[in-house]
Amino acid sequence: MLAISLSVFMFFSFLSYFFTWKDDFNQVRMDWLTYLFDPVYQAENFLGKFGALLAHIFMFRGVGIMAFALVYLLFKTGMLLLLANSWKKLWVEWRWGAFLIIYLSVFFSFAFSGIDFNIGGNLGLGIKNSLVSLIGGVGLTLLFIFSLLFLVVWLFNPDFNELSFRDKLRIQWSDLVSGFSSKKTKKKSSTTTSKREEKPAEENTSQEETVSAEPSMAFDQPKNNQENDNKDASDTDGFKIVVPEEDEESKLEQSRLKTEEFKNLQASSEKLSVEQENVSHLEPYDPTKDLSHYEHPPIDLLNVYSNDGIEFDREELNEKKDQIVQTLQNYKIEIKKIWATIGPTVTLYEIVPAPGVKISKIKNLEDDIALSLAALGIRIIAPIPGKGTVGIEVPNKKRQIVGLRSIIKSRKFQEAKMDLPIALGKTIANEVFIADLAKMPHLLVAGATGQGKSVGINAILASILYKKHPSQVKLVLIDPKKVELSIYTEIENHFLGYLPDSEEPIITETKKVINTVNSLCIEMDDRYNLLKKGRARNIKEYNEKFTKRQLNPEKGHRFLPFIVLVIDEFADLIMTAGKEIELPIGRLAQLARAVGIHLIIATQRPSVNIITGLIKANFPARLAFKVTSKVDSRTILDTGGADQLVGQGDMLLSVGGKMVRLQCAFIDTPEVEKMVDYIADQQGFPTPFFLPEYIGDDEEEKDITEITLEDLDEYFDDAARLIVQTNRGSTSSIQRKMKLGYNRAGRIMDQMEHFGIVGPARGSKPREVLISDEMELERHLERIKKS
Repeated sequence: MLAISLSVFMFFSFLSYFFTWKDDFNQVRMDWLTYLFDPVYQAENFLGKFGALLAHIFMFRGVGIMAFALVYLLFKTGMLLLLANSWKKLWVEWRWGAFLIIYLSVFFSFAFSGIDFNIGGNLGLGIKNSLVSLIGGVGLTLLFIFSLLFLVVWLFNPDFNELSFRDKLRIQWSDLVSGFSSKKTKKKSSTTTSKREEKPAEENTSQEETVSAEPSMAFDQPKNNQENDNKDASDTDGFKIVVPEEDEESKLEQSRLKTEEFKNLQASSEKLSVEQENVSHLEPYDPTKDLSHYEHPPIDLLNVYSNDGIEFDREELNEKKDQIVQTLQNYKIEIKKIWATIGPTVTLYEIVPAPGVKISKIKNLEDDIALSLAALGIRIIAPIPGKGTVGIEVPNKKRQIVGLRSIIKSRKFQEAKMDLPIALGKTIANEVFIADLAKMPHLLVAGATGQGKSVGINAILASILYKKHPSQVKLVLIDPKKVELSIYTEIENHFLGYLPDSEEPIITETKKVINTVNSLCIEMDDRYNLLKKGRARNIKEYNEKFTKRQLNPEKGHRFLPFIVLVIDEFADLIMTAGKEIELPIGRLAQLARAVGIHLIIATQRPSVNIITGLIKANFPARLAFKVTSKVDSRTILDTGGADQLVGQGDMLLSVGGKMVRLQCAFIDTPEVEKMVDYIADQQGFPTPFFLPEYIGDDEEEKDITEITLEDLDEYFDDAARLIVQTNRGSTSSIQRKMKLGYNRAGRIMDQMEHFGIVGPARGSKPREVLISDEMELERHLERIKKS
């Protein structure tokens, strides 16, 4: 905090220097102690005499305007220390910062030598004058040019043998044009499908569902109801009933043809790119090859619910409409239009107020409207974002079940090109709602007991299992209650990930939970190192390079599956573990998105001591089922509304400041069991996905003093060679590479420590490898066997 405070003080003193330096200059040049403590002298600097003196030292006598770079470094130092980052990263920041400060101060003194204000400061000016006297002005100009070229080559390492600059420019321009055309076509398609066509009431119509590329697109209003004056079911008094439509099968074939055409164009473009870059002639790596015969669960495993659809009572709708209009008229509020959009749980009545009516007056009548309709869960949206209407959500007397089967079989889900598509349910307009967990990037779920939280988590997990291959995603499941997620135990060799020494694939014990979350932090750091070596910014770029054989597995590179961490009852963990669990969770939430690790945290107690500021700040996506009070609603959503839900899967999803009301997709326990059994009956990987080993600070060290030569494992030599080759003393690496159990791999590691091949355990870090190369190892092994 001291570094941050000092950087802020220096910033404003330097900023003031531009306006006050002429007034303070002569005084600051005198004895500094006299200037600071003699009341006769006054400063014009914004921050007084100390600010004037500080600016004079750094701006005039120092490096000129590059002093602001020093302010940045000081602020960055404070932030890194505050977030407990490594000193190594801090040293890199200061090393490069110091070089650039000196370099640019000399450059500014040389380039702007003709003005009164010395931009580079006395230090830059002195170095510039010395260089000019040695190599002259022309020589210094050439020095700047060549040093700049050297920095460009060193930092960016351009490959001049792949393509000419003109060819690269042509490819980039063509990619830009194709991307713009794709966006324009998508925008046009979205605009076209958002309009309703006028059809008779007796005609059985359906609506085309468009695939959402990211969650925010799903918040667009599904239909512009103001354009539906002639829609079916209109009454003579102008009241319109909008019945959401189903999929339009007649347009399905056309959409598929367009999709196939796009895939062909994309494939030919990728082929051309590979031919031009000449990266490799090898066949692309296929992560699904080990389980090439794996089949996704069939939709028939999910139940069909008879009341999964839209049914409405015209008399009920007209009665509620009249009650709403009458209540508003009682308070002298006139409206121009009113229409209803029927959903599975609630009906949205949209009204257009007469000119001059204050929206706040309608909002304040929420309880009065609820009383007149004799209904619970009335929610007024005043106004509806992006529309000039006020919405009144009224629960239906007869609710429809939104079965997960209807969501999974929808074209929107089947054709979704998302990294982690999750089927959440249907909107008020009965439209399928699909979101991408990878774009969220983490999800916070809260709600009172029995309101649908566990069903929602099962629906999310089921949608991932229905869409992704076991090689593409791994699930780390934490269930303190021990009964909610145990049903997924059977698919441990397909989709689950956990610590190598865990007895059960579903983590339930608090100590194991702490170790698991810290192990995920190690996995996150390892993945960032791989991204750094592979020169990729995120997991998608890294995996693309790996599948194209541009990254060598012999150098430690591997295909990275997405990892989804699910915690079913977070409140229990906070009560028992506190900061031990909150801090690593916060670190994962801050940093893990780019490397494909995503979190889903659920709790039935959305209080501020459970959902802390650290958690909320890094979970922009929040899913709220019915809660008991407005305080709980504000805790989870930062606004009211969750306390007005009607329960049984009725929920509010908030992403990026936008909110949508959904009816959660329903999947029953027997359906989950059938889905899990279908996956478990298929061939899985030889071992589950093991997370990096993590040893807590309080765990006892093993006694290795009693190990003898007769105790050596038959794989001791091979394991020692593996450790020396990879230069990584990790038990989990022995387990994975040699297909051994964790206990046996741990014994081999203890034996290697006893015989001086690796050092002692260092907590979460790999052991130090004491043998430098394979030749030395072979000599060492011979000495061991002769002893």
